[in-house]
Amino acid sequence: MKTVLMYVLGLFMVAGGINHFVNPRPYVRMMPPYLPWHGPLVFLSGVAEVLLGVGLLVPATRAVSAWGLIALFVAIFPANLQMALQPERFKKVPAHLLWARLPLQVVLIAWAWWYT
Repeated sequence: MKTVLMYVLGLFMVAGGINHFVNPRPYVRMMPPYLPWHGPLVFLSGVAEVLLGVGLLVPATRAVSAWGLIALFVAIFPANLQMALQPERFKKVPAHLLWARLPLQVVLIAWAWWYT
C-alpha cells in the first residue's frame, strides 16, 4: 500500500506541475498580492512539482524529494489561504472546498513525510 500511495503522490505532483504550464491562469490568481513575479513563481512551482514528483519515484532521490515536497507544501500554503480568503475569484469552486484545502496541506505533508 505504501508503494502504491507513493506512486499516486508522485504522479499527482507531476500532473499538477504540468498543469502549471498548460493552464497557469488559476495558479496566478491564487498568488497572494504581496508576492512579486506571479507568473515566474507559478512556473517555478510547476517545475518543482514535476521534479519532486519524479524524484519521489526514484529510490536514490526519494527521501530528498519527500523533504522537498514538504517544503513545497508549506511554501504554497499562502496561495491556498489566499483562495479561501477570496472565494469570489474562484466561483467554480464552492467556498467550503477552498477552506478544506487548508487542512489538506497537513495531510499532504504527512503523506510526503512517510517517504523521508
